[in-house]
Amino acid sequence: MLVKVRSVANVGLVALPVTVEVDVAEQGFPGFTIVGLAGKAVEEARERVKTAINNSGMDFPPKKITVNLAPADLPKDGGAYDLPMAVGILAASGQIQDSRFMIHDSIYYGELSLDGDLRATKGVLLVGLFARSISPSNPPLTAETRAEGEKVRGGNLKGVLPEIFVPIESANEAAVVEGISVFPVRNLKELVDHLNEVSVIKSLGYLVIEDLVEDERVEYDLAEVAGQEQAKRALTIAAAGGHNLVMWGPPGTGKTMLARAMPGILPPLLPAEALEVTRVYSVAGLLQPGESLVRRRPFRSPHHGVSAAGMIGGGSNPLPGEVSLAHLGVLFLDEMAEFPRSVLEGLRQPMEDGQVQIVRAAAHVSYPASFTLVAAVNPCPCGFLGHPRRECRCSELAIRKYRGRMSGPILDRIDLHVQVPAVEVEKLSNAPSGPPVTAKTRAGGEKVRGGRGSYDGSGDVRKKVIAARKIQEGRFKSDGIFINSQMKNRQVRKYCPLNGETERILRLAVEKWDLSARAYFKLIKVARTIADLGGEKDILPVHMAEALQYRQMG
Repeated sequence: MLVKVRSVANVGLVALPVTVEVDVAEQGFPGFTIVGLAGKAVEEARERVKTAINNSGMDFPPKKITVNLAPADLPKDGGAYDLPMAVGILAASGQIQDSRFMIHDSIYYGELSLDGDLRATKGVLLVGLFARSISPSNPPLTAETRAEGEKVRGGNLKGVLPEIFVPIESANEAAVVEGISVFPVRNLKELVDHLNEVSVIKSLGYLVIEDLVEDERVEYDLAEVAGQEQAKRALTIAAAGGHNLVMWGPPGTGKTMLARAMPGILPPLLPAEALEVTRVYSVAGLLQPGESLVRRRPFRSPHHGVSAAGMIGGGSNPLPGEVSLAHLGVLFLDEMAEFPRSVLEGLRQPMEDGQVQIVRAAAHVSYPASFTLVAAVNPCPCGFLGHPRRECRCSELAIRKYRGRMSGPILDRIDLHVQVPAVEVEKLSNAPSGPPVTAKTRAGGEKVRGGRGSYDGSGDVRKKVIAARKIQEGRFKSDGIFINSQMKNRQVRKYCPLNGETERILRLAVEKWDLSARAYFKLIKVARTIADLGGEKDILPVHMAEALQYRQMG
């Protein structure tokens, strides 16, 4: 008997349909053959599926079993085909009395353990998105239809909502996709009883993304950083416009602390952004069992020993790297000059395009990589070049070699360059102490430093960043982008007109410093963000003057 069961193959961030064709023949020698360009993990499914069926109290047919994973030219890998193969074998051998096993029916996806339980399986969110794309209910269902869809097994609503059967530990991933019916399966026996209508698996309700997204937990508050007002201002601009930032300074001046305060001033993820980030983490298998969504903006801080594949992504079955795991969040490179030059050079394309292309002989995948780069760099190998009280012992050759690890093209792609000097003792003694800062500091900004000035906590800065981003969201609502750093040159010309004096200041700076065309447009983008933070409609000379302060590299 021939049975066809539906599943999917995840290629990058795209789910492609796979038909698992199972034939249990009455004639021929007993055996279990899998064809259809199956990888090593799929080949090993023979033993997993056979043992899981036997240990679930069912009979594995001692017959000639042939499984074809179609289309045959699409590579398949991973353990997610265990469940559709097991269902196909049980249906073909008459142990599931159900007439729904045709290509257009439910989708089955999940890895089996030897006792018949289903393990958490990566990529379930993509399965849900694929099921939604083939839903006959596109565009989105009405509230009434969605409510009726919850009764899909008990009523006569087959075809209203696409059904997917996935492991219970991964089911919440798919439940954030509206317009599908997600059945969380604990084990193979439970699924067989459901299909035979002995018992019913209750489908999950739709999880509203807006209710799941959380504000960032502030690890470091800007009010806790002593001094460094210029660096804090640069950090605010970077957060408001999504601009790349590098901080130059000796050890112990607060560069790392400033960078780790960045998540606390970023706005929460929008629902569409949360879904986009979660797709990457689902494919990478980084969601915890039972987790439904990435709730906060990513903050990735890889060690300087990371490989090129670890940073950019790769492997025979290409997986996302750190640049993609930092999508719509922050990629922090502490001691940037210590990273291998080959790794840093690999950042060029994703920094420019907002995505990374990974090409292999068997696959060509694309992952999003629209991140904000924040880097910390010492001025020399010992770190004390230009320090007011410590002597630098590095030779000129050693300094040139150290800085040469960061190429000109990489530094040119960084919008903001800020000096983080050694902190004066007076500022240290007047800095607020004790984590965390008070609600009063976070809400209203506490006056500090003995009346010689003040600085805001992360809560106040975050409000300014959110206000600036709302301005940008309204500006770009018809362009498919969200922040100033994502503007292309034509959009810069459209949204960033310069008056005569502002244009004159920019031209003088470009001629004096011999800046590239890329730097020219980046300066305009930064000035646009500074104007947004000030609530100004036009880019004024003062905005451009401040932007120019951040182009002088360390």
